[in-house]
Order: sequence, then structure tokens, then C-alpha cells
Amino acid sequence: MTTQTDHTAISTLISRYFRTMDRREFARGWARDYFTDDVRTVTPIGASDGIDAMEDTVEALERYARTQHIASDVLVDVRSDTTTATASWNALMTHVHHAATLRQHGEDADPLFVVGGHYEAELRRTPAGWRISHMSVRAVWTTGQPPELPPEAESAYSEHR
Repeated sequence: MTTQTDHTAISTLISRYFRTMDRREFARGWARDYFTDDVRTVTPIGASDGIDAMEDTVEALERYARTQHIASDVLVDVRSDTTTATASWNALMTHVHHAATLRQHGEDADPLFVVGGHYEAELRRTPAGWRISHMSVRAVWTTGQPPELPPEAESAYSEHR
């Protein structure tokens, strides 16, 4: 049974994570505020395991001058053991290319790369509060010029264009 308190705590965790990405507030150990040490993430770019792999997030965001991530329609289900939960939400992720990237792509280059997607997560209740133990994002649609990606990741984005 999901309580309003749990729903609020998990929704706030998701919002704070998105805000941290957009503000680029990556102080040492930042990922422990959102994830378990054994977190697994799956994105169109690939999969990562462990809290240290969350540095991939920082590297991915550095491909852009600015970003804006918006989460909506967060659905939460706390399992009967009350120590684990699932959450899903829609996301609109806007990425603003660096000026150098735009120059590379030519004068008609779109300054934005926008992704509409869907997140799914598993969470654990820890002494510090809810933390994400597994998170996946699926791109539903994209518009604009994606970043330079490895070939295996490129196909994941291009199939939604």
C-alpha cells in the first residue's frame, strides 16, 4: 500500500535528481543522495552498474551547454514489504547544444536535441530515505540533432525519429 508520504518522498527524489542534473550540482558523492550503491541504470546509450558509474551521467550532460529535464505523471507502488517500491514517470528532456557543436553541424543546425521518454525505477527504503536501485529510460520520440554516440546507442535513438 502506497502512502501519500511515500509517494511524496519518491516524487520529490525524482524531481531533485532531475534538478541536480540541470543545475549540474555534482558535489563529491552526489549520487548517494539518489541511488543505492548497487544501482543499475539502462539508457539508450547503454547500461551502467554501481554508484561510481553514475559519473556517466555527468559526462553525458557535459555534451550540452544546458539541459532541462521535466518529470510528470509519477506513479508509485510501494510493495507490501514497505521497504521496496516501483515508480514510473514520463519525461521531457531538452538539451541545448554547445556553440562549437552547432558550428560543426553547420548554420542550419538545430540548437536543441529533445527527447520524450518514459522512466521506470525500482527503489529501496534506506536509513537515509528512498533511493533508486534500478532505473531505465526509454526514448519514445526525439527531435533535433542527437549527440555523437557509439553505433549501438545511435540506433536506439534513430528508431524513434
